[in-house]
Amino acid sequence: MTIPIQPGGSVAGANREPAGSAIPLCVDLDGTLIRTDLLWESVVLLARRRPLAMMLLPFWLARGKAHLKEKLARAVRIDAATLPYNEALVEHLRRERASGRRLLLVTASHARPAQDVANHVGLFDEVLATEDGRNLSGARKREELVRRFGERGFDYAGNSAADLAVWPAAREALAVDASRAVLRRLGRRANGMIESPRRPLPLALASAIRARQWVKNLLVFVPILLAHRYFDGTHLAGAALGFVAFSLGASGVYVLNDMLDVEADRLHPEKRRRPFASGELPLGAGLALIPLLAGASLGAALVLPPAFGIILGVYFAATTLYSFLLKQFALVDVLMLAGLFTLRIMAGAAASGVDASEWLLAFSMFIFLSLAAVKRFAELQRMVAAGEVASKVARRGYFAADHLLILQMGICSGFMSVLVLALYITSDGVSRLYSRPELLWLACPLLLYWIGRIWLLAHRGEVHDDPLNFAVRDWNTWIVALAGTAVMVAASGAG
Repeated sequence: MTIPIQPGGSVAGANREPAGSAIPLCVDLDGTLIRTDLLWESVVLLARRRPLAMMLLPFWLARGKAHLKEKLARAVRIDAATLPYNEALVEHLRRERASGRRLLLVTASHARPAQDVANHVGLFDEVLATEDGRNLSGARKREELVRRFGERGFDYAGNSAADLAVWPAAREALAVDASRAVLRRLGRRANGMIESPRRPLPLALASAIRARQWVKNLLVFVPILLAHRYFDGTHLAGAALGFVAFSLGASGVYVLNDMLDVEADRLHPEKRRRPFASGELPLGAGLALIPLLAGASLGAALVLPPAFGIILGVYFAATTLYSFLLKQFALVDVLMLAGLFTLRIMAGAAASGVDASEWLLAFSMFIFLSLAAVKRFAELQRMVAAGEVASKVARRGYFAADHLLILQMGICSGFMSVLVLALYITSDGVSRLYSRPELLWLACPLLLYWIGRIWLLAHRGEVHDDPLNFAVRDWNTWIVALAGTAVMVAASGAG
């Protein structure tokens, strides 16, 4: 009997009679039962836990995929409970199991992690997987199933081009989140289909590279704005190219960071929706994106002064060190984040050829430390609200109870930035840029209001994401920014 499964994961005819319970249903694992691939999961886990061992991958692969999977299975242990499962398929399998049907997990992944997945799901009678040097993929998988059950003696659920070798031998073919190309080749042999809702690929990629975070890189324009060089085409062009280089480089780092954090993100109520954590994008695509984005960033940097390239290199090194190690240490992580924001301003100065004053760098360090603390405080506060006061944050050096300390540190740092601004207003260099520097004092209460308000909202639990992204969407921020711009214009004597 045909099992029609409608797009969106809903199963038509859920109350039908069992479709030949004597016929086993064989289910593929990677991309079918789970929305990811255990091979890439193992590679990423190895990169996070034993980065030096990554150099052994080419040698393991040279001895065949089965050997590679065996070595990875010995090197790392994947937590099956954190993997993104295809819930529509799992629900269908529960019904099949309840009807008395025999279920087999048949996969090219290694037997160890495959058995862990089967144990977690708790629905499968048997696991057939890669082991003893035999890679159970494509034609080998078909041969094994035909040997056990005969032609048309089993039903098969799969998703990829490799499964096209198996489906013709199956009695019924169930396509799970298969691509259009696979569905075209499968043709009329498809007896059922599960399609989970997904965003269009461009939107998923934009989310993965965090294009919306590029607003942070507008900081490269700060030096030319504060130096009143905003009408100089040469300075603007340099800053614009610096913006592009920094945005591409930062996106590469975001992808790396998300891939290394994929396990922890899957335990987070919001981050689990990220493209790699949710399985919306394959981890293999992320491994390809990282060098592509980094290469494009470095290519753009070659056109700019060498100082920009050095700062960009420091940014890459610092963010990589942050992703692999430093983010796990309390306070070091927020100091690093503040420093990375300050590096953007230094990069803008190098790209445009405009010096960044010590006052600007000191101000940026304090203000960005405050904003980095907002982000961490919001995460800890959510844990406290959930009753996890004694819990430790995954891959972070904090306990939820640390939220009060972060609150105090962040507010103090924000107010220190206002003090730096006040001291700058009284410095000798101000008179060279502003004809009426006394008007700049009006910027202090504006900044005090903005910092105080964002911390007030964070304390109320109303800041749910990156504070800079929150600020961009906040109409109060725009009012303060416009008022601050008006103060600067008035103080400079323009108009």
